Amino acid sequence: MSLTVIAQRMGNTSFQRLVTGLVLSTLLVGCSSTKSSNVRVVDRNNAVAQRPVVTTGQYVVRPGDTLFSIAFRYGWDYKALAARNNIPTPYTIHPGQTIRFDGRTGSTSTAVVTNSGSSASSSSKTTVIRRQANGTTTTTTTGSGAASTTVVPSVASKPAPAPLPPPGPAPTGWGWPSNGILIGKFSSNGSLNKGIDIAGDLGQPVLAASDGTVVYAGSGLRGYGELVIIKHSETYVSAYGHNRRLLVREGQQVKVGQTIAEMGSTGTDRVKLHFEIRRQGKPVDPLQFLPRR
Repeated sequence: MSLTVIAQRMGNTSFQRLVTGLVLSTLLVGCSSTKSSNVRVVDRNNAVAQRPVVTTGQYVVRPGDTLFSIAFRYGWDYKALAARNNIPTPYTIHPGQTIRFDGRTGSTSTAVVTNSGSSASSSSKTTVIRRQANGTTTTTTTGSGAASTTVVPSVASKPAPAPLPPPGPAPTGWGWPSNGILIGKFSSNGSLNKGIDIAGDLGQPVLAASDGTVVYAGSGLRGYGELVIIKHSETYVSAYGHNRRLLVREGQQVKVGQTIAEMGSTGTDRVKLHFEIRRQGKPVDPLQFLPRR
């Protein structure tokens, strides 16, 4: 039956109500049939942000610090930071020690240049050049006459960054550091997450992601709570933050899958594990190394 016939048999008001009802029904059916997109909810609350690599100033070692934790905090490769400060293996540091990021030292460096003949004589002169830490150069000349001193301002040249060896191969056999829902993903943006976040229950086991040596176990790094850092090779380290309790000590050898801590909420507002992998001090996406699940 055509709409014209229906309109003739019904009043205008009734026909308008019928058309309106059909339109609304069509819209409701269309909305209900639209498939919802499968979007992962990512928790960015208290994501651990990574500051840019610090290349100026200095840091005074405090009790509980290690060279590895300082390098981790300020975005350095630990070998480069050790080389910058002339710290030999096994990279032992002490409270009160100054760790510099710009390569300068507080002491003066002295170069001695002597101008003389084949034998000592009254006309021989010695010039001593001292380059002070504040960027000035003092030149002192002594000889048969009165000594003279000249102070010449100079601009301190920026030290070349310590060279890094080429990256070595990544450790094999990586495993997930904990069971749970992935609630935060890696971001290369400096203001966002430099690792992944895994939700879980209070006290849930936190596992070593690969074989290695514990180089830090403590709570001295702001934003990470109770933290464990494991060195896997000369190139790679991994970090496990926000734990309730640490079950390993510095210097301890661990195997992949070994329980190293209990999940907690230290340094954050919910129970979760913050996990990072760093290559030569730079954060990389852990999902590139962990097996799919």
